[in-house]
Amino acid sequence: MYIRVLGSAAGGGFPQWNCNCRQCAGMRNGSLRAQRRTQSSIALSDNGVDWVLCNASPDIRAQLESFAPLQPARRLRDTAIAGVVLMDSQIDHCTGLLSLREGCPHSVWCTERVHEDLSSGFPLFTMLKHWNGGLQWQPVGLDREPFSIAACSHLQFRAIPLVSNAPPYSPNRGNPQPGDTIGLFIEDLRTGGSLFYAPGLGQIDAEVLSWMQRADCLLLDGTLWRDDEMRVCEVGQSLGSEMGHLPQSGPGGMLEVLEGFSRQRKVLIHINNTNPILDEDSAERALLERRGVEVAFDGMSIEL
Repeated sequence: MYIRVLGSAAGGGFPQWNCNCRQCAGMRNGSLRAQRRTQSSIALSDNGVDWVLCNASPDIRAQLESFAPLQPARRLRDTAIAGVVLMDSQIDHCTGLLSLREGCPHSVWCTERVHEDLSSGFPLFTMLKHWNGGLQWQPVGLDREPFSIAACSHLQFRAIPLVSNAPPYSPNRGNPQPGDTIGLFIEDLRTGGSLFYAPGLGQIDAEVLSWMQRADCLLLDGTLWRDDEMRVCEVGQSLGSEMGHLPQSGPGGMLEVLEGFSRQRKVLIHINNTNPILDEDSAERALLERRGVEVAFDGMSIEL
């Protein structure tokens, strides 16, 4: 299984276009040792030719331009994108579908609740019908049964319901239900390598822990270092827990959870611009390194 991190930041990217916090300002003026990051999405392949997108961020055009295997190469106009799997209906995870309209139709795998959001409050499925058939919905069930995508038939996908939060435009906001957010357990049936991907993860229960234990690589929600980070940085009032993101620090935080995972490769993704782990000279980044936890970056490649 080939995994390409197309984007590694949370909504808004890094630096965020309207943010002048210490880190965004430092990124712009060169005083911060860090890497620029686009909004989170990954691509998966079993052959290096055909690729499945997991989420389609608003930065998708730049992300495609940065990765040659996803660029047109076989016909006058074409794409190596064989399908799209959506983890949720968040703006920063699905808006890129609008930029892919010239290549429609696209097969899009998502849960019924995500499809409802994207057919009503943010009606991408409805809007894009006018472009060569638009988005072809492939329902994703919550029964943990495996599904596959024909162009990458050696990859087996399972959707794992997660506790996070629906987007602000959704009627489900503040009342999360199974299907609003999923993680993916993906296994390469030839190599046996497996990935657990969960960029939006608010709570980790026994079932999620069991899927994490089965995986060889964990690509997990790295949005915030501390639950009150937005308040401390004076850029917002929402707690991470209210937005559906488990912080890295503190009792029950991601770092404490990951202490029990010595076998797996551990990588944080979907990192907010305020998170000090973006600063490569920070104490928080040094702590991650001591604990064997990596920070995803745009262009990162993993093979399982």
